[in-house]
Amino acid sequence: MRALVQRVTEARVEVAGEIIGRCGPGLLILVCAMQGDTETEAAALAAKIHKLRIFRDAAGKMNLALKDTGGAALVVSQFTLAADTRSGNRPGFSTAAAPELGERLYQHFAQSLRGLGVAVETGQFGADMAVHLVNDGPVTIWLDTAA
Repeated sequence: MRALVQRVTEARVEVAGEIIGRCGPGLLILVCAMQGDTETEAAALAAKIHKLRIFRDAAGKMNLALKDTGGAALVVSQFTLAADTRSGNRPGFSTAAAPELGERLYQHFAQSLRGLGVAVETGQFGADMAVHLVNDGPVTIWLDTAA
């Protein structure tokens, strides 16, 4: 699985102008299931992000994790993280998981984070969404379970 993790002071996601998910200080996590991924990768990615030390400690150093800060997460599905741009000018997305599997793993990822004690809200899988965020830092981290 792939994730783009952004440390935020706030984030929200809208569908058709209606807010369907939001979080205060914490993480906006854009997630994409790839072909061959299973619940094992989804849970491992959630555990990694839960322990990722990208929040400031008292000295201002990135030394705290989401688990240490009590921050929340907004999890949004984004199949375009599977973009292959090696040839031509139009990205290919053939390495993304099929929609049924992608949705199942997306939901499993969010549930795995909840199981670790994180307050999680989500976007709507497959919907045309507008994501609003205030990136804190800015801090943006790319994670891939295949790497």
